[in-house]
Amino acid sequence: MSTTMQPQFEEKRFALRMGLRLPIVVSGRSEDGATWSEPTETDNISTTGALFHINQEIRTDESLYIRSHRPDGVPVEVKALVIRTSPSVHGTTRVGVEITEPKESWLRLFVSWVADDQADDEQDDDD
Repeated sequence: MSTTMQPQFEEKRFALRMGLRLPIVVSGRSEDGATWSEPTETDNISTTGALFHINQEIRTDESLYIRSHRPDGVPVEVKALVIRTSPSVHGTTRVGVEITEPKESWLRLFVSWVADDQADDEQDDDD
């Protein structure tokens, strides 16, 4: 006899997700047109986006730029669209973004960190 559990809500995300504290620099433009830039780190990344906390006021549908690097040091810069925001601790805003371009660069960044993480796990097993 097999039983299936029904999820209590429909998960709309189909992307592979990984909990990773990846240093990033987020930049954008405030309503008055001034550019800003803020270093932070991700809570997690997926093949199509990221979740992070930021002090800057952010609106849904706002375009941002995210800069980071792959484990081998290769820099990556992508454009992202703010999908959701919510208040967070210490006055920061929790921000979920979808990478809009170049998506391939972000996917390569994600895959390189997953591969690096797997390599670390294998080395830990050898110890």
